[in-house]
Amino acid sequence: MSGMSELKQFNQPLLVEGWYWLLPSHQLKPGQVRAVELSDKQLAVWRSASGKVHVFDAHCPHMGAHLAEGRVMGESLRCFFHNWRFEADGRCADIPCLKRDGGGIRAQSWPVEEHYGLIWIWPGAQAGPFLPMPPELTAQPLRWQLGNHFIKGCHPNVVMINAIDEHHFQTVHKLPGHILSLTATPQGQHTLHFRNTGTLPRHHWLGRLLGRFYRGPLYYETTYWYGHVGVASFGPDFLHLHVMFALRRTQEGKTEGWAIALTRRHAGPLGWLRDQLALLITRVGARYFALGDTRVFQTIRFDFRNPTPADRSVIAFIRHYEQQTRINWENHDT
Repeated sequence: MSGMSELKQFNQPLLVEGWYWLLPSHQLKPGQVRAVELSDKQLAVWRSASGKVHVFDAHCPHMGAHLAEGRVMGESLRCFFHNWRFEADGRCADIPCLKRDGGGIRAQSWPVEEHYGLIWIWPGAQAGPFLPMPPELTAQPLRWQLGNHFIKGCHPNVVMINAIDEHHFQTVHKLPGHILSLTATPQGQHTLHFRNTGTLPRHHWLGRLLGRFYRGPLYYETTYWYGHVGVASFGPDFLHLHVMFALRRTQEGKTEGWAIALTRRHAGPLGWLRDQLALLITRVGARYFALGDTRVFQTIRFDFRNPTPADRSVIAFIRHYEQQTRINWENHDT
């Protein structure tokens, strides 16, 4: 590939199919409603008295009052302006001045789920399954901790390619040799997996030290979902660490995201202590690697014109993302 002129949506202000985080779960208590914006769209996110989260288009279908100014009443949301009441599915169940329901009037509602301490939305009527999960931990009990919340000065997709940019691990992070040589494997429309096939160079002190903990190649793999959620997994053979990055584009074209530490849950008090240590190490390691990268992300203006063989993983990610289904959620109906 001599250039990347065929890019159509990689770092553009659009949405593709997938789950997007809206806000941390702890910031929305039962009976609360919050205003949230995603990709220039305003939303009202509310939690019913029973604890279930719902997401509506922000503006009331009557006169456009912002529903985040309203109040939660049990399992429904009432608009502040004229007290119209909407059920969890968006149906208008009460128009006080008419003393009846709204017939076919509805607030636009969206699929929503909670995972890893975050509230997630699918910006379309037919939600797919929630896929993000370290492959190694599939169907296993987990512990997780929300790590650092961050803002980067570029598009989320540019941030995402960082974990598979093989060359920058030497230039930015000063890791020895070619310890990362990644093989890309698509796993369906929404998922792309990378796994390391490189070895630690024994002539370097770090290679000799870390090499004591590996039977073969350095354990490092990264899995992406939808282009804006990813998990990097790494570590010695006896202690694998997993950090998830959940990203979204801000109105200004920047990246807002969370790092989430994950580990397999072990039973008993000693297991709990082990898990807490693994989560702490994961958070510290993720923060360390983010320090150098932030210098790039705050000033980069992504313009990928001269790819090299060292960019093969980045190119694989871009090509996979270009095949994602674009969503114009303004045209979706419930």
